[in-house]
Amino acid sequence: MSREDELRENLQQARERIKKACQAAGRRPDEVNLIAITKTFPVSDVRALAALGVHDVGENREQELKEKGPECPELTWHFVGQLQSKKARSVVRSASVVHSVDRSSLVSALSKAAVAEEKTLRCLLQVSLASYGTADAATGAARGGVEPHAVLELAAEVASADGLELGGVMAVAPLGSDPDEAFAGLLDVASRLRSEHPGADWISAGMTGDLEAAIRHGATHVRLGRALLGTRPPLG
Repeated sequence: MSREDELRENLQQARERIKKACQAAGRRPDEVNLIAITKTFPVSDVRALAALGVHDVGENREQELKEKGPECPELTWHFVGQLQSKKARSVVRSASVVHSVDRSSLVSALSKAAVAEEKTLRCLLQVSLASYGTADAATGAARGGVEPHAVLELAAEVASADGLELGGVMAVAPLGSDPDEAFAGLLDVASRLRSEHPGADWISAGMTGDLEAAIRHGATHVRLGRALLGTRPPLG
């Protein structure tokens, strides 16, 4: 089987999972957007997925985004990893959306970079879900994110920052947790955010192992890597 055929089959299966999860949740499949996470995979895979109709691509390493983004500028690039403030300008050059905004210093760095690049950057607040479910709090916290009680304060900073647009929330279910409990908590945070910022309606949640739970709890964007591209090759 060619790589193109493998990707086509994987994409069909992923879309079918999303469709079934939406049907089970009483939602329409077009309410959920698929973001292909291409970490460690070559730009040829990005082009192959684009040819199959995937328009949203995500990276969680600044170096890979810097290398791949300019190769496929027609796509919408999402940065989904932890981001150092000093690398904000590099990320803003290629990305249209940053999913991992979790502190004031990063808001300031992204705002400065967006203004310098003369663009508007959509920002999602990464929410720590360590306090939800049964996972060990330290394990959950290691995945990053602002604490739920601090989301509205950070959201106000993003909403008022030049060059930034508040888009919603993102989260990763803590390792070992019940994803339904974790994503139910995220939905509660997202609902409170929308009450003050109605346009911030994105919920980026769900990966290969837990997309069904995320969709049950309102996910508007799921981030799929292994389901589309297979086992990751080792980092170079």
